[in-house]
Amino acid sequence: MKRGILTLIAVFLLVFSSNAQKVEFEEYDLNNGMHVILHQDNAAPVVTTSVMYHVGAKDEQPDRTGMAHFFEHLLFEGTKNIKKGEWFKLVSSNGGKNNANTTDDRTYYYEVFPSNKLELGLWLESERLLHPIIKQEGVDTQNEVVKEEKRLRVDNQPYGRFLEYVNKICLKNILTKEQPLVKWLI
Repeated sequence: MKRGILTLIAVFLLVFSSNAQKVEFEEYDLNNGMHVILHQDNAAPVVTTSVMYHVGAKDEQPDRTGMAHFFEHLLFEGTKNIKKGEWFKLVSSNGGKNNANTTDDRTYYYEVFPSNKLELGLWLESERLLHPIIKQEGVDTQNEVVKEEKRLRVDNQPYGRFLEYVNKICLKNILTKEQPLVKWLI
C-alpha cells in the first residue's frame, strides 16, 4: 500500500515537472547585499515590486509566537516620508494594490502597479526598509489587529491549528529521533 502511494506520488511529480514552463530572469547582488531577481513578462501592462525578507515564524521563541507577523504589520505604519495611514492611499491612488504575508521562513511584501509606476514601487519598498517609523500607537493598534487575525483565521477555524500540531510532532520527532512524520500521515 505504502509503496503504491509513493509510486503514484513519484509519477505525479514527474508528469508535472516535465510540463514546467521555463521562466527567463536576471539575477544579481547589489553592493548593499540585496539579492535582485528581475523577470519581464509583457502579457499585461503592470509591474510588481516585491521584497522578501528571510525572517519568519521559525525565528520566534516557541512560547512567544506571532512576532514576525506583528512586525510585518508594523512596517505599514509609515516612514519618514510617508505619514501614518497614507501607505494604502498612496498605492490605491496610483492604480495599485499591495499586501504582505509571513510564513515560517520569510516575510513578503509586494505592490502591483500600472507599468509606468515602477519607480514608485521601488521607492515604497526602500522607504519601508530604510526609514520605518514605529510609535507606541502603532504597536498597540497592530498588536490587536494581529491577535484578531489569529482568532479569525486559526482559533475559530476547524483544523486551524493543524499545522501547529504537525510542527510540534516534527520537532518532537527530530529531537527524540522517533519515527518520521510520514508514519503519522499514512
